[in-house]
Amino acid sequence: MFTLYFIGLTTGRSSIMSVFPAWAEFLGLVECRIAGIDLPPHAPVEAYREVVDSIKADPRAAGAVVTAHKIDLLNACRDLFDELDHNAQLLGEVSAIGKRNGRLVGMAKDPLTSGLALNAFLPDDHWRRTGAEACILGAGGAAVAVAVHLLAEEHGANRPARIIITDRNAWRLEEVKGMRLGEGIELRHCAMPRENAAAVNHLPSRSLVVNATGLGKDAPGSPLTDEAIFPESGYAWDFNYRGDLLFLTQARAQQVGRRLHVEDGWIYFIHGWAQAIAAIFYIEVPTCGPQFDELCALAAKSR
Repeated sequence: MFTLYFIGLTTGRSSIMSVFPAWAEFLGLVECRIAGIDLPPHAPVEAYREVVDSIKADPRAAGAVVTAHKIDLLNACRDLFDELDHNAQLLGEVSAIGKRNGRLVGMAKDPLTSGLALNAFLPDDHWRRTGAEACILGAGGAAVAVAVHLLAEEHGANRPARIIITDRNAWRLEEVKGMRLGEGIELRHCAMPRENAAAVNHLPSRSLVVNATGLGKDAPGSPLTDEAIFPESGYAWDFNYRGDLLFLTQARAQQVGRRLHVEDGWIYFIHGWAQAIAAIFYIEVPTCGPQFDELCALAAKSR
């Protein structure tokens, strides 16, 4: 029996603990179980190294999916990895840990999975047609991955007119600045929710607002005050699908009046786990079509 580890904060509360057995059977991973490893936010370096060391040494460990600790884990364990993919090096994070012929491989799948999630609800050619902007609240690895996706050369002119990334920690914004992600990004230090609200209040119509802070799941609350006014005919996307989800409550209060599309993190959860599993187990997991629909249906039973 192989084990897929899940490294997070409150793994036992995640839907994946009941979803994975059904997915494993459907995908033919019949000799694999999932096990959660809970670590506190910004855990000691030794804790991260102990976990990664044990996965590397255990021949029955298939790998791991990492959620809240993506950046801290890589900072603590970079020397334990034999290989890092391009996005792991660019973003300084690891969201999936796999093994390749005895070598430990760190992968960052967020640019791919955030793009798949966005494509599920944003209209085709949205940015080029509207001239809208994106405001990403939070500057962690998953947040920056959204910006990387939005700025990808393959999109041509179909990019936001501006991408605002806010964070309450100035040092984190300095780290993002050092990544040199490209033109069109404005980094804004917003120490208080009212400063985030001010950024949102000045967005043009049809713009996108993303809660990438973890507030609403990893900790209670929202990065916005109730004074925030979402963009007319815009999009409010919360990475979270469980927790107090205050950001979603705020957006839904304006959904009719502002003609908002409000999206939680469920489809992001589906794509994130599906593509991590594909990378770790060397299998093809579709991103659309009947097989993907079946994965969604199996997951929905546990939501």
